[in-house]
Amino acid sequence: MIRFLFRFIGLILLAAAFMLVIYDGTKSIAANRLHITSLRDLWETINAASLANLRPLIEPYAGGLFWDPAAVAVLAAPSWSLLAGFGVLFMLLGRRKKPLIGYAR
Repeated sequence: MIRFLFRFIGLILLAAAFMLVIYDGTKSIAANRLHITSLRDLWETINAASLANLRPLIEPYAGGLFWDPAAVAVLAAPSWSLLAGFGVLFMLLGRRKKPLIGYAR
């Protein structure tokens, strides 16, 4: 049951990543230049208040090192690549186990 849930979440994330690739592609064609939606832009579109609340939660740890180099780099990454990466991770977690050779089950 849990493997099915992992595969389902992975499939939803991969579908969302594909939709974002199509979205970025159509905006790039329409603007006649490369357009990439960052995770920050996507998060602000969905819920800007939670993104504003994230910085005060992360900044006190390690003198702000978790926010400035780490979180800013993740938020600047293309949104479709992060969704695709997590989708592949969930699909791998939910894959079926290989049958053992020479053992009857």
